[in-house]
Amino acid sequence: MRATVDHRGRNSGHGETAGLLGRERECARLDEVIVALRAGESRVLVLRGPPGVGKSALLEYAEGSATGVRVLRVVGVESEMELEFAALHQLCFPLLERREPLPAPQRYALETVFGMREGPTPDHFLVGLAVLGLLSDASVERALLCVVDDAHWVDRASVQVLAFVARRLLAESVAVLFGTRRRGRELRGLPELEVAGLPDAEAHTLLNSVTHARLDQPISARIVAETRGNPLALLELPRGLSATQMAGGLGLLDADTLPGRIERSFLERVRELSSQTRLLLLVAAAEPVGDPALVWQAAERLGVPASTALAGGTDGLLTIDERVTFRHPLVRSAVYRAAEPRDRRAVHRALAAVIDRRDAPDRRAWHLASASAGPDESVAAELERSAGRAQARGGVAAAAAFLQRSAVLTTDSARRTDRTLAAAEASLQAGELGDVRRMLGILDAAPLDGGQNGRTGVLRGHVAFASGGGTDAITMLLDAARQLEPSHPRLARETYLTAWGMAVNVADHDALSAVSRAVRDLPPPVDPAPMDLLLDGFALLVTDGRSAAASTLRRAAEVLIDIPVVDVLRWGWVASGASSAIWDDEGMRAIYARQVRVVREAGALGELPYHLGTLGHALSWAGDFEGAAAVIAEGDVVAAATGNPMPPYSALRLLSLQGRETETAELIAATIRGAAVTGFGMAITSAHWAAAVLYNGLARYPEAMRAAQATPWIAEPWLSIWLLPEFVEAATRAGELAPALGALERLVAATEPFSTDFASGIEARTRALVAADPDADDLYREAIERLSRTRLRPELARAHLLYGEWLRRRRQRVEARAHLTTAHDMFVSIGMAAFAERAHRELLATGATVRKRAAAASAGEELTHQERQIALLVGVGFSNPEVGSRLFLSSRTVEWHLRKIFTKLSVTSRRQLRDVLPAGESTPT
Repeated sequence: MRATVDHRGRNSGHGETAGLLGRERECARLDEVIVALRAGESRVLVLRGPPGVGKSALLEYAEGSATGVRVLRVVGVESEMELEFAALHQLCFPLLERREPLPAPQRYALETVFGMREGPTPDHFLVGLAVLGLLSDASVERALLCVVDDAHWVDRASVQVLAFVARRLLAESVAVLFGTRRRGRELRGLPELEVAGLPDAEAHTLLNSVTHARLDQPISARIVAETRGNPLALLELPRGLSATQMAGGLGLLDADTLPGRIERSFLERVRELSSQTRLLLLVAAAEPVGDPALVWQAAERLGVPASTALAGGTDGLLTIDERVTFRHPLVRSAVYRAAEPRDRRAVHRALAAVIDRRDAPDRRAWHLASASAGPDESVAAELERSAGRAQARGGVAAAAAFLQRSAVLTTDSARRTDRTLAAAEASLQAGELGDVRRMLGILDAAPLDGGQNGRTGVLRGHVAFASGGGTDAITMLLDAARQLEPSHPRLARETYLTAWGMAVNVADHDALSAVSRAVRDLPPPVDPAPMDLLLDGFALLVTDGRSAAASTLRRAAEVLIDIPVVDVLRWGWVASGASSAIWDDEGMRAIYARQVRVVREAGALGELPYHLGTLGHALSWAGDFEGAAAVIAEGDVVAAATGNPMPPYSALRLLSLQGRETETAELIAATIRGAAVTGFGMAITSAHWAAAVLYNGLARYPEAMRAAQATPWIAEPWLSIWLLPEFVEAATRAGELAPALGALERLVAATEPFSTDFASGIEARTRALVAADPDADDLYREAIERLSRTRLRPELARAHLLYGEWLRRRRQRVEARAHLTTAHDMFVSIGMAAFAERAHRELLATGATVRKRAAAASAGEELTHQERQIALLVGVGFSNPEVGSRLFLSSRTVEWHLRKIFTKLSVTSRRQLRDVLPAGESTPT
């Protein structure tokens, strides 16, 4: 990796000069970036184009224009793509002395991935926040320009972090420029400038500048057309050819073959050099850091002293000064690929010998691997140790690469199988499904024991699920778990739990039943863990019903509230459901809030959107719509920043309770469309539940009934059950008593085993809808009494509404008015507009004179979602860095937003924010 600080350009020559010929449009765009940067604004721009088109020259133009600006520059090198965070370390190295003020989790994450400390594997996005903080802090003194050239060869972890940072820039004096050949997924969506070939006139001018004799216009036109105006091709391909030789053109060139032709042109120049100079070029090509000392030390070990290697020059192909730089990246690739294998191995062996194993053990191991002509156990073991170090730093892709190479070099067949399996598992962690499939193909030909067969089955199941094959994936995991039972009982149970969760997500009743039966038949675990209770309880719930599962699920809910961080990160997505399954609303809020806190403190930002969503659900149940909206908005921010979108379960719940018909309907339709692609049947169930709630609020009962019936019922503990009260209410109002009674029977089976006020209150309210008069009155009163002992304000308000409606129809107008007024006031206070309107109509029907009441205007209504989040956090005492960590912003951006918030709310201090924001808004978790 080549990196320089405050660098103002490399040796100029035809390539650099030619790169700006006819580039007025591109230069003007870069000038805009630099002008904005000097004015204290942030900018991001991706320069995309084929090799040789002049991207590097344009980037150097930007550097040269950035007078008074600090420049950090890094260039991707193909041979270092497997070393995660290598480019990021090079770019950030000059700023690391500024890391102390960073929040501790961010500083620890940055130090861990850079090998400066040992610690748990950090989340990549926590590293991104740390880099954002470093750049923001550095830009206070002087505007900062970050240049990332050949980004297509930057290691994936680095480019992910840099793209993340680029998307979060707002109020910083920081600009980031990328140069890349292709639009990778990491850079997708960033502002882009396509760099194409030169216009015809400039291309002809450039061609004529490098030919010895003026070409006839038809010949010149043909060459310009064949090269598509590519400056490097125009400079290199005619080199050494006479006008007569060029008369026939250069041959058919397209976007794919042009780089190869340019490489061959460079190689022709390389072959003209002395053997020692060619060997020096090969050493430089194999050494990705660009360190002159390492290059010369390795060259001298190969018998190539500087006095002879540079005696005849390098024809401008290589420059060695503060850094080792090639004329163009295609020179490096051409030199390396054209070398004899034995020469490449010798060069890598020499480089490994001169690298200090204490300073760069992983780079040394990679050179040793490249120097190996065949299996070598000592090198394989070294690579395995490098994989362990990479895994500890969070470099799962690097760990996978090391393990893959280690497996190839392993002599013992059994150990080779183990390492291949480990490589496949690391590749799955890295999300490289193609590599997993390739490793599985190798394992197909290897003799495997039962445990190894089981582990490969787990891998196949995860690949199938990630590829959209939900039902097939569950079958594979089920088979794998059975194979693991004799030798790996703990892994078998974990695999069953994963399969159970998948079956719920895809809403496959048959698969859920199959997994649950297999779990029920398992012997008791030798050393039971909290997750064993959860798995056994969920399995019993499906196979034998809630009565049989009740005691196990209660014990699971008790212990799951305190599971360690590692289990929250791995199993929190399913562990959070135990309290919901036993109708424990207090436990539900407690475990959801704790999991958000644990995940946040662990810096596991990729997992955070799910847990924020569950907390949003709990807050919606409690009628804390401001709090729910805040955590849902934060989840959306995190999901967008991490590229980890979640189905909008919590947003659907909130919008349906608020009665926002247009928005809810649009989100329902989008959710169903998305679920049709992903196969997540649970998202469809969530959408239909939201529709049923919405239409019950709007008193459009046939539509609510159809929505509640639209999803096939499966024996999962949550949404399928929560749909039932909506169905019974809609069906009774629509005059469909028989199906209402059937749904009530299923609901009672789910609530009766539990004595919570949540369960009994919902059951009593729903029973009352179908009960005869004396029983109905008692049941409504019981529902109100029980729900009033909970924090489930929307459910209590709905109980008052239903009771008031029932009383009005029995001409008990005075008592009906009391309950309807209570319901109406609660709905307005909570923000349930559709239900409030329903209560209002009922009140009018009692003969009451009712003036519509709107929810009180909030002092912060003019704030955007993000501004409201910032105001809430600052109001309860969060510092700017802490707010930034929550919302993926730098401290300077938080300060920028605060100035706008102060103006909108007419306050002058952070302390005043708590006083002007509504008292009902939740304290952030």
